[in-house]
Amino acid sequence: MLKALMVAVAGLTLSAVASAQEIVEGEHYERLETPVETRVDDGQIEITEAFWFGCPHCYRLQPEVTEWYETLEDDVQVVHLPATMGGDWNTHATAFYAAKSLGIQEELHADFFHAIHEEDRSLTDTDELAEFFSNYGVSEKEASEALTSFSVRSDVSRANSRMRDMQLMGVPALMIDGRYLVTPSSAGSLANMPQIADALVERVREERAE
Repeated sequence: MLKALMVAVAGLTLSAVASAQEIVEGEHYERLETPVETRVDDGQIEITEAFWFGCPHCYRLQPEVTEWYETLEDDVQVVHLPATMGGDWNTHATAFYAAKSLGIQEELHADFFHAIHEEDRSLTDTDELAEFFSNYGVSEKEASEALTSFSVRSDVSRANSRMRDMQLMGVPALMIDGRYLVTPSSAGSLANMPQIADALVERVREERAE
C-alpha cells in the first residue's frame, strides 16, 4: 500500500513538472551534441523508441508507451528502432524487420514481447521464428525467406548505424526529434519516460513556431 502511494505521488509530481514544461536538460533528458537526421515527413515530429524484445525493462515500458502513443496528435510519428548489440539482440532485430516486411509487425509486436517474458520462449531460432510468424497469416516458408532476406539484413545494418549515431548505450530509450534523449535513468523511472517525452514533443512544437 505504501509503495503504491509513493509511486502515485511521484507520478503526480512529475505530471505537474512535465505539464509546465519545467524539464531540465541533464536532469530529465539529454541533448545530443550532434542531432541525427529524422526519417519522417516534413512538419512531423519523430519519436524513436529504441528497444530489445528480450529486455525486461522494455517489456514493462510497453503499456506506458502504448497508452501514450494513442494520445499523440497527427503531427507526431513513432518509429520503432530494435537495438542491435550482437547475438540475440540482432536476431530479434531481424525478426522485427522481417515481420515489418511481411506486414505483420504491428499485430505481432506485443505478442512477441509476451512470448519471451511470459512464456519463457527465446525466439532466437529461425525455425521457431518462422513457426511463430505463421500464427499471423503467413506461411513458414514466407517467414523463413523474410528472415534471411538481403533487405532485412540491410535494415538491421541501418538500425545499427542509427543506434551509433544516437549514441545509444542501452534500452529502453526515447529520442525526440533526433535531438532529445529520454532514458529510465534521466526520467527517474520507466513510468516517467512518456511524460518527459511528451513535454519534449511540445517543446519541439514551440521551437518550430518561433
